[in-house]
Amino acid sequence: MYEIFLPKTKIEKVFYGYLESRGDIKDKLKRLSTNPFRECGAHSLKGNLKGKWSCSLGSNISMIYTIDVNNKKIIVWSIGSHKIY
Repeated sequence: MYEIFLPKTKIEKVFYGYLESRGDIKDKLKRLSTNPFRECGAHSLKGNLKGKWSCSLGSNISMIYTIDVNNKKIIVWSIGSHKIY
């Protein structure tokens, strides 16, 4: 199982804000932590975001992250509406 890692305080505030307001996100994050390459519509990004992944956590809520396979971590870089791209 992969651990969700939040490297910045700003992302942490937004992340936990979504967790408090949307109960369904916890279940989706739990699924994502089992397989960050396939769950929740996960897909690799292209262009300026090459090397990063994106998934949907709900209607109009996306998360951009990288996957550290060696340390089993999902590193969250951004979360929010599709404007995060």
